[in-house]
Amino acid sequence: MAKVKWLPEAIADVERLYSFLKDKDIEAATRAADCILQGSRLLATSPRLGRPMPDDTGRRELFVAFGAGAYVLRYMLETEGIPVVIRVWHSKEYRK
Repeated sequence: MAKVKWLPEAIADVERLYSFLKDKDIEAATRAADCILQGSRLLATSPRLGRPMPDDTGRRELFVAFGAGAYVLRYMLETEGIPVVIRVWHSKEYRK
């Protein structure tokens, strides 16, 4: 299986998302983290699965369904085609 790399900011995002749910429902927090990891496993086998961003940066986004929304994994491909997860957030989060 191919590799997926994670930037520290993306790891911090997953920790933040987990912590947000953990105090409300530990099982939901665990399912959410598993969902995000399953999404990254999809990238390991199909790195071009996510949609390309319209800004010519080479970044892509993979939406992984979870509950009434989805988790968004923003990533880029290294020269060797290895996906690098840049950031992660929930689709219902307020983002500037």
